[in-house]
Amino acid sequence: MSSSLLTHTVPAGPLRQRADKALAAAFPEHSRAAIQRAFDAGHVRLAGKVISRDHTVHPGDSLELDFPDVKPAELRPVKIPLSVLFEDRHLLVVNKAAGMVVHPGAGTDETTLVHALLAHCRGSLSGIGGVERPGIVHRLDRETSGAIVVAKTDAAHRGLSEQFAQRTLVKEYLALVQGVPPLLSGSIRKAIGRNLQHRHKMAVVDDDEGGRAAHTDWEVVETFAPRASLLRCTLHTGRTHQIRVHLKSIGHVILGDDVYGWKPDSSLTLQPERVLLHAEHLAFRHPVTGKRIDLRAPLPDDFSRVLAGLRPVAPEAPRPPSARKAKQPGAKRRPPVSVKRGSKTSVKRAVKPSAKSSAKPGRKRVGSRTRRRS
Repeated sequence: MSSSLLTHTVPAGPLRQRADKALAAAFPEHSRAAIQRAFDAGHVRLAGKVISRDHTVHPGDSLELDFPDVKPAELRPVKIPLSVLFEDRHLLVVNKAAGMVVHPGAGTDETTLVHALLAHCRGSLSGIGGVERPGIVHRLDRETSGAIVVAKTDAAHRGLSEQFAQRTLVKEYLALVQGVPPLLSGSIRKAIGRNLQHRHKMAVVDDDEGGRAAHTDWEVVETFAPRASLLRCTLHTGRTHQIRVHLKSIGHVILGDDVYGWKPDSSLTLQPERVLLHAEHLAFRHPVTGKRIDLRAPLPDDFSRVLAGLRPVAPEAPRPPSARKAKQPGAKRRPPVSVKRGSKTSVKRAVKPSAKSSAKPGRKRVGSRTRRRS
């Protein structure tokens, strides 16, 4: 039994109501699921007697409540380096590396983000759903890098989940795609569902075939005509493979995405080794403090290298005047020499004669002609 005991006296109001509803209204910081687990574990009492969730209570009744101890996760914590963009006692935001699976499942090993978070957050998880585990509110594909927010507490998990459901978060991705769009920006509203021929893939499908509404806005950030473009994509819904499927539907497959039609391009200086999609910008309201959190995840090295290979090489900058050859100290400037040509006089800079250009003895050089002394 937990050491924290909560008490509640049913206030004046309805003559009768269910015990679980009375406690849910009295303790909004705790989820309904957590209160129901307390009932199921026999941790709710009225006048010292355990009651069920549907027990009828009346104004003036005094209820006692405590929550079952948080169960340790069955997964083993694994120390894996993480790039943390933000963290407090309620949540954290991680810049997930490409190739890392978010949640354990069939065919995964102990290198998932959840395994890493169990080690990173050891001792600071208050329990999600009664289990000591990080609250995964949204997911990124294995090959997608970038910002992902994770809840440490039940309250943070509920608050973040509400923002995702209400679509009030800002989620922007950078995608390096094949070709150059004819427009600078656009909006894609096409339903997405399971591919009927290849069940591991998603596709644009009609509503009557199981498609769910999906909305992606995009704009051009940089072009590398005619080979590729860097696009910024804003998600308004969260369907599986949404950006990958939507961009394919307008003829611009993401580089490296062989699942959705990418083919190696010999014109590229560097071939992508994974899907070049990065969750670059994440902004939301802190579910506990209410503070606005606005974060950007730097591009990973592999993404940056492919971009650098697409950009033209800049010409070498001219040397600054200070880098030019300095004059020898004490050197004097030779004065100009006046040379008469008919009735006009021209001024030329004196040039130190070389061995080859020196006149022969006995001859005097005037202008461009040589005369013999008389």
